[in-house]
Amino acid sequence: MNYKGCMKIARALTLLALVVSTLTIVASPANASTSPITAEWTEPQAGYGFLDAAVASAHHRVELSMYELEDPTMVATLDAAARRGVSVSVILNSAYSGRTHNASAAATLSAHGVHVTWAPGNQIFHAKYLVVDTRAYIGTGNFVPQDYADTRDYWIEDTTASDVNAIAGTFSGDVAGNTTSSSSSGGLVWSPGSESTLESFILTARHSVLIENEEMYSYGIEDAIAAAAARGVAVTVVMTRDSKYYSDLSWLASRHVHVRLLSSGQIYIHAKAMCVDCVASRGTVFVGSINFSNSSTNYNRELGVITSSPIVVGAVRATIAADATLGVPYA
Repeated sequence: MNYKGCMKIARALTLLALVVSTLTIVASPANASTSPITAEWTEPQAGYGFLDAAVASAHHRVELSMYELEDPTMVATLDAAARRGVSVSVILNSAYSGRTHNASAAATLSAHGVHVTWAPGNQIFHAKYLVVDTRAYIGTGNFVPQDYADTRDYWIEDTTASDVNAIAGTFSGDVAGNTTSSSSSGGLVWSPGSESTLESFILTARHSVLIENEEMYSYGIEDAIAAAAARGVAVTVVMTRDSKYYSDLSWLASRHVHVRLLSSGQIYIHAKAMCVDCVASRGTVFVGSINFSNSSTNYNRELGVITSSPIVVGAVRATIAADATLGVPYA
């Protein structure tokens, strides 16, 4: 038997084990670690002015980790905060074309008192978060103005002290070069090491799972999705059409997962979000920077959060459901 045949058998056995292990007892998402969230913004409707305003309101510190920073308004706002005595630190991705995309922002900020750290060139820093004094903003979007108008993304505000301290602690560790460990708190989900958490989250579903993601190339997560569908959970996956994911999406569709694809001319699904057992404003949501890929879950620096806050659940559920109606079934 060739390698591909062996992989198919191994995957079938893995899926069977997942289904059997969750048939008898399925934990409730409400019992999982979650974080209370005070505010949510859905892009592109919300715009990014709320983040500019947050930085402008800073009194003591601003700490930003960003994959792409090309927004001149945000750069100017960070610069202004540093000029008025706020401690401003930024970690920018340098892997792949990060040095090119972020060069202008890094030069401007460094020249005006902002502490700029380039992430290691051998690890993608894909997290998108911002700490302002005692608040943390966790998102799925980059600071790239040309993408703002037609890209689906989410941002949330977390004011839980333990979460904010954990994020700030991880940020400090990353600045110091300790880029594979992280500080846990509440519903925070960090990469490297997020795959098992996301799989477990999917497997808690009793009735429904709504998913938006830019990528679909993680056998572990795909197996968890298929196992949920095999238990009778209604699973819907919404993505922008991209042929490099057709094999994975075909496998999911063959296992009764409802795959809905949008064209490139419609809104671009850049968000990474899941809504488990969501009805109206009840349920549990994951929002973050983590794509469904082996790299994103196991190697990159990423951050997301799991929450049952009604303000987030209601917004994310309604948005994914609406986006699903825009797409066409994968065939």
